[in-house]
Amino acid sequence: MKFGVGQPMTRVEDDRLITGHGRYTDDVSLPDQVYAVLVRSPYAHAKLGEVETTEAKSAEGVLAVYTIADLDTAGYGEVPNVAHAMVKNRDGSPMYKTTRPILARDRVRFAGEPVAVVVATSEALARDAAELVMPEYDELPVVVDTEGAASADAPVIWDEHGSNVVYDWEWGDEAAAQEAKEKAAHITKVELINNRIVVNAMEPRAALGAYDAAEDKYTLYSGSQGVHGMRGRLGLCVGFPEEKLRVISDDVGGGFGMKTFVYNEYPIVLFAAKQLGRPVKWTGDRSESFLSDTQGRDHVTAAELALDADGKILGVDVRTIANLGAYQSQFAAFIPTLAPRGMHAGVYQVPALYNRVKAVMTNTVPVDAYRGAGRPEASYVIERLMDAAARELGIGPDELRRRNFIPAAEMPYNNKPSLPFDSGDFDRNLTDALAKSDFADFEARRSAAASRGKLAGIGLAYYVERTAAGMTEFARLEVDSENDMVHVYTGQQSNGQGHETVWTQYVSGRLGVDVEKIKVHAGDSEVLAGGAGTGGSKAVYMATGALGVASDTLIEKGRELAANELEAAVVDVEFRGSDGEPVFAVVGTDKRIDLFTVAKIAEGQADLGEFSADGEYDEAGNSYPNGAHVCEVEVDVDTGEFEITRYTVVDDFGTVLNPLIVAGQVHGGIVQGLGQAMGEHTVYDEDSGQLLTGSFQDYWMPRADDMPMFDFSYNEIPATSNAMGVKGAGEAGTVGAPAAFISAVIDALKGHGVTRIDMPVTPQKLWRLMHTGAK
Repeated sequence: MKFGVGQPMTRVEDDRLITGHGRYTDDVSLPDQVYAVLVRSPYAHAKLGEVETTEAKSAEGVLAVYTIADLDTAGYGEVPNVAHAMVKNRDGSPMYKTTRPILARDRVRFAGEPVAVVVATSEALARDAAELVMPEYDELPVVVDTEGAASADAPVIWDEHGSNVVYDWEWGDEAAAQEAKEKAAHITKVELINNRIVVNAMEPRAALGAYDAAEDKYTLYSGSQGVHGMRGRLGLCVGFPEEKLRVISDDVGGGFGMKTFVYNEYPIVLFAAKQLGRPVKWTGDRSESFLSDTQGRDHVTAAELALDADGKILGVDVRTIANLGAYQSQFAAFIPTLAPRGMHAGVYQVPALYNRVKAVMTNTVPVDAYRGAGRPEASYVIERLMDAAARELGIGPDELRRRNFIPAAEMPYNNKPSLPFDSGDFDRNLTDALAKSDFADFEARRSAAASRGKLAGIGLAYYVERTAAGMTEFARLEVDSENDMVHVYTGQQSNGQGHETVWTQYVSGRLGVDVEKIKVHAGDSEVLAGGAGTGGSKAVYMATGALGVASDTLIEKGRELAANELEAAVVDVEFRGSDGEPVFAVVGTDKRIDLFTVAKIAEGQADLGEFSADGEYDEAGNSYPNGAHVCEVEVDVDTGEFEITRYTVVDDFGTVLNPLIVAGQVHGGIVQGLGQAMGEHTVYDEDSGQLLTGSFQDYWMPRADDMPMFDFSYNEIPATSNAMGVKGAGEAGTVGAPAAFISAVIDALKGHGVTRIDMPVTPQKLWRLMHTGAK
């Protein structure tokens, strides 16, 4: 069966994964392997004294107990922090860079920080022995509150810095934004909390380290979002060159940004594997995930929107305090600053924009990229401003947006400080979304809900996201004549997005080969020279770019071989793969030869040996997926319980390769965005710093029955920034959903004078707003 671009091909990997034949990290075992368990600090902030390990070392099955002293002796460094060099203070000075030891040295700064590691012949014995490790702690005061950490009298986490504020960054023109406010006929102000979340990927992290003494090489098996990036970052902290390290990621059960990073456990298992001469496995449980996986969001923002008498935007001023946690994770400094720069202008004509961010350290789990990585936070700010302004001015939320949209006729648009759009038709998407959601007749539904004791509300948001660029992607195609198979190798790494399907579909369309004859391979750092990895919604245009180059090269090689075999000039030979035939044919004749026969010819030639081609692609620029979300809710007046009754979204993802997979990405993204808005929330005890929402008993997660059916459609307005015309779809739902939902809830409660509701929205919060007069 053949599929080309644009067809809703079902996922080829689903049968393998659903029937339990996936290969996740914990499914991998090696001969003679042993097991590691980490001893973690029970305190959020304490001086660390002697770590007593004598009793643990003598426990049954224990092979070793390691502390930071052992890693120091072996020449291991710190867990890498690669973003600090990108972010400067307002005066141009460097930000304060924290250092993060692989195991705690002298001090612990969050509950769950690893202090020691026990390695034993079984995981159970290692867990038992870990209870016998006795670190000495001297508790210190804690700070967990984002705003509170910035105050002068807050406990300081990093004594040598003398403050919890590690940078004070700005972007844009402060003077121009101030001038816009001075000229404004109306200024809308909002204060927002973008609540912290726990990522909670379905598959907890795991790592298996092995050392080959004969080759002096290491292998790490671990779920990642790109093996080449993981290998490179690991090379910054291990005591050996990265060329000696191979990273393998097979199936990965969810990433969402969180599995991009080097975690403490990865260098630990490599170190222990060499020390013991045996493979060492660590598998995190769900409790450890809550305490050790990077978390997301956690911003407090004050923003102002200046408008003229006609409701046209004059300027936007955004001031944010971002909580980075106890240590700066790899890209943490980048997420609130450079990642969303310009995005506070949204899809609107904004003459003046200023953004200032202060980042603070707290006694909490480190924060880093989470689906959207700074872009959802920025979109939430501008869309909440637009909604608030519409209410204050008595203008419809759709009308205010239309007045300020960048017109399609002005594309490409490159008027700073707005984003440099290459294509888009925002008015068309909004118009379609309003029609599909029956926005015009909502008041009749509001009245019907009121007769049932419900408060109905409708909200909309128009999001945009800037996806990643500036990287190089690699790919390889190999044609196996013996088995009539085409093997596809890519530097991308699926975390559940359906990559195998899309790459299969793309190659099938280019080469005309049945999808059953295509096998996709990824997740081995030794197969390709490099890979951009998965993150920032760039996978499709990066991978297809590289596969396109490889396809072109393979076809040209094949034309030369076919021409020789068919006794024709190369110029007279055409390849008919795009027409669904994997054959080379001489134009105007019946002479033809198929792809696999050409491969057999190549395999018989000593100078070729195999019929293959490599592709390298670095020409993609940023893409700008965008769209309109419309959300409808009903709130029970007596209980505060609420229900999303309708949800409509119209997106622009440029050229859509597989509508079925795109719909799945959008649905999942909306659910994650609504999860944050409806209930996900990370709570730390203010006195002890303990994570109070450290399990699924305490931490709310969205379920299928919390969600409505989603009405999803799209307009294809191709990007000009990449060869396929694609705009990334992986994070879009998460960017648009929170603002649309909050807008709907505020609209439902407007009769009670409510103008602000922060995420997460809970029935208790809504009941209090309706019945106690809180605003």
